[in-house]
Amino acid sequence: MDTSTVALAVDLGASSGRVVAGEFNGETLKIGEVHRFPTRNVRLGFSCHWDVLYIFDEILKGLSTAIAHYGAKVKSIGVDTWGVDYALLDRDGKMLGNPHQYRDPRTDGMRELAASRFGEAELFAVTGVQPMFFNTLYQLMSEAEAKSPALEVASKLLFMPDLINFWLSGVAVNERTIASTSQMLDARSKDWARDPLRKLGIPTKMLGEVVEPGSILGPLSKRVAIEVRALEGAVPSVVAVGSHDTASAVVGRPAGHGRRAFLSSGTWSLLGVELESPVLSAEALEEGFSNEMGVGGKVRFLTNICGLWLLQECRAQWIADGENVTFGEMAKMAEEATPFLSVIDPNNPSFAKSGDMPNKIRKYCADTGQVVPETKGEILRVATESLAACYRLVWDGMQSFAREPLQSVSVVGGGCQNELLNQCTASSLGVPVEAGPVEATAMGNIITQLVATGSLDSIALGQELVRRSIETKKFTPRDSSLWSEYVDRLRSLVETHEPQKA
Repeated sequence: MDTSTVALAVDLGASSGRVVAGEFNGETLKIGEVHRFPTRNVRLGFSCHWDVLYIFDEILKGLSTAIAHYGAKVKSIGVDTWGVDYALLDRDGKMLGNPHQYRDPRTDGMRELAASRFGEAELFAVTGVQPMFFNTLYQLMSEAEAKSPALEVASKLLFMPDLINFWLSGVAVNERTIASTSQMLDARSKDWARDPLRKLGIPTKMLGEVVEPGSILGPLSKRVAIEVRALEGAVPSVVAVGSHDTASAVVGRPAGHGRRAFLSSGTWSLLGVELESPVLSAEALEEGFSNEMGVGGKVRFLTNICGLWLLQECRAQWIADGENVTFGEMAKMAEEATPFLSVIDPNNPSFAKSGDMPNKIRKYCADTGQVVPETKGEILRVATESLAACYRLVWDGMQSFAREPLQSVSVVGGGCQNELLNQCTASSLGVPVEAGPVEATAMGNIITQLVATGSLDSIALGQELVRRSIETKKFTPRDSSLWSEYVDRLRSLVETHEPQKA
């Protein structure tokens, strides 16, 4: 008799979403993708919005397919997404317009305005989050400054996974890990930083109850249960997992030994370490670190780096030019190109917005007096090596806050498939890299559900489960002297061409 349990992870990324099934038989966890779809966004005038109604419809298709296949074995559903974006709801629970996409230009100038009202060091000492142009704080300030009617009448603010959870279960709460990305949560009390928000002109009446990851919100609502054909008497529960995708990705790492850093490698790279308490010093602010909440009461002390965005945007441009190159072909071209040709700062503002990334990389190299990469392979090699060198700059700063020496890096997410980047990372950092699983976010999402519903006793046992269930690949450092010189080239460039801070 099959007594396995199935948990469904709704995993939404900035470019695609999936419904993933995790089947747990008591010994191993089998992961299977049920449904995939683009998380498309739409433009209206100068604004960019998530097409969230389309996204939810695709989620329901995925849930329906999974429940048709697994039946009553499906016990729970959890949702994770990217950070910071949100929807405003009226008192009847109706959405007041489609959520804005985090790269929308409406936040231009908001960081500077916030700093004039409440100093950045003072705000960091409360929230522990770096001031970045896309943060929820600045998005809301832009609405307040524009006297947005939606903001004036909003009864609830729900982050993207909170919104999906609400539509699935009818329960409207804010899960802590996703709330912590907003720059609006007090890092010590783990509740809303209401006083700074009021001083910044942001109303707080729509900020709701903050719940821990692993909270069971309730069963699927009757309407949704009927739509996805959930079996009567076996309606799955909706669990608020670590609903920021990086929080789930950190949970989804295989169990390991020693002090490990994590690198969640996707459109964004997030390099960090788990700590027991936040670091709120001026030095942490200066070094570019944030304190985000994790599962199990941990703090994810990390920094955002531009990530695979560089490579994705190169591919998008080449496809727009009529050359349909695959990521596999790109990896081969980069592998065969000349190493250490030039170096770019992936975090330079010139790379932050979409559009003609190959030309932006060439221009940066020309403007900084370096060899200009010409071929696709050269451009990709420069981008890949520069990412790894940038990791080293972050790594050096992180060591001083980690309290114990960092001995290795666990790379998870889509970027763990990029073997050249993994090897460059090991060589740049000078420590072993373990790559995998690709599905760390979905696995972490599912592990949190299994713990919440009683199928697993702890997150630690869940990570042992991951270790038993998947294979990883290890990379050891090479060419240490060449990499030291290359990192020094980037360090010099950053010091010389770093944009002035507000």
